[in-house]
Amino acid sequence: MTKIFIGGSRQISKLNNSIRQSLADALEAAPVILVGDANGADKAIQQYLFDRKYEEVCVFCSGAQCRNNLGNWEVRHIQSERSVKDFAFYAAKDEQMSVEADCGFMLWDGKSKGTLNNILRLLENGKKVSVYFSPKKLMINLLSTRDLTHLLKSCDRMSLDYFDRTIHVNERLYGAQGKLKFG
Repeated sequence: MTKIFIGGSRQISKLNNSIRQSLADALEAAPVILVGDANGADKAIQQYLFDRKYEEVCVFCSGAQCRNNLGNWEVRHIQSERSVKDFAFYAAKDEQMSVEADCGFMLWDGKSKGTLNNILRLLENGKKVSVYFSPKKLMINLLSTRDLTHLLKSCDRMSLDYFDRTIHVNERLYGAQGKLKFG
């Protein structure tokens, strides 16, 4: 059975008609949905799945407590090496979802390093990702990191610098000797 990692930016808390239609299309194949427990996109996706009484859902949580599980679905508690509840603590569950998923569907505001990190991880693992890019209200299918490079050209220089400092997007796209070739 296909597993889809669905997630996104905490700043995206409402699903527009385009996102809802893409989700409805994805659910027709009756996949297992892997979703996180954060507020924002994760919670909005959970609400969408709950409203449709969708049962094939697994909620991934970092640590012992789940922040959101609206459908009382199966829970996977992922242990982090971090004790502080920071980016790395919560990224542990995302990393596990990107390993277990067959593909991804991300709602990205063009600013969230966590969502971009998830997109990169999926692509690095050879998995395709559909991205709803909210600044342009576009659905984009990514098959490789090269496709992601084209999407990143839509981001502002300050965001690109932030991504490079925090999740090393430059090195991950171009290797150790690479330079930011977008923007």
